[in-house]
This record gives sequence, structure tokens and C-alpha cells, in this order.
Amino acid sequence: GFYLKEEIKKYLKDYGHTYIDFGTENAESVDYPEFGYKVAEAVASGKCDRGILICRTGIGVSITANKIPGIRAAQCHDLFTTKMAREHLDANVLALGADVVEKELAREMVKLFLLTKFSGGRHARRLKKLLEIEEKYLRTRSHELQPPKHKI
Repeated sequence: GFYLKEEIKKYLKDYGHTYIDFGTENAESVDYPEFGYKVAEAVASGKCDRGILICRTGIGVSITANKIPGIRAAQCHDLFTTKMAREHLDANVLALGADVVEKELAREMVKLFLLTKFSGGRHARRLKKLLEIEEKYLRTRSHELQPPKHKI
């Protein structure tokens, strides 16, 4: 995802957006949870308004980011899913797959992600229910949660 990240950075700079690059610094393989966590933490803490994460598929970074309370990371693959993620779910992190989305489409998705507003209405009610679920599990101590049944 490094090369797609560099393209997205160019787009953001060209259109006057400020950003923080949390890594990586080259195209070598890395452990994506480290970077997914950094971006999600920055958004959850209010340091950043929104986040953009990139890995090969967008799946791993979205799963990682969604572990952080307050994060609604959406792994999107086209303009429709990007728009719906913002309008209906108030997604605050966009997860892209570098092997899934071409750079031109990725730029358009980022633009849409940044410009689209949450529509509220019935979606606000649904978002409230999602936040209630999140709050329920925040009250559950992590050692009470069951580990995966399969071997890691």
C-alpha cells in the first residue's frame, strides 16, 4: 500500500488538505496492525478528523482500526460504498485495498470520503444503536471476552 499512500498524499496536498503520515516509509512488508492502530488512535483522540488506511486488501487495517472505541472504519472498494459509509454510518476512517482499487479510483474515493457529510435522520438512530453496542462491550473487561477457538 505504500505506493498508493504516496498517490493519496499527493492528492491531499494538491487540494490543500493537511495530513499526518503515520507510515510506512517504504514498500517493505510491515505488520499492518501497528499502523491501523496509530491512525485509529489519532482519530479517536481528536488529533485527526478522519483517517485513511491502506493495506493490500483494506480488510486487515479496517479490522484493526475498528478495535478502537469511537472508530467506524469502512473498507470500501468503490464510490458507492464510500458514499454510503459516510452518509449512513458516519465512517471516520476509510480503508483501501491497494491490490483492489486503482489509484485514480482511490483518489476519487478519498475526495468523496472527505466531502460527504453524515445524513442523520434514520441513520442517526441506527448509529446511536451501534454506539450503544460499543459502549456495552467497553464495560466488559477484556479478560472476560472469549479468545478465538482456533489456534493462532
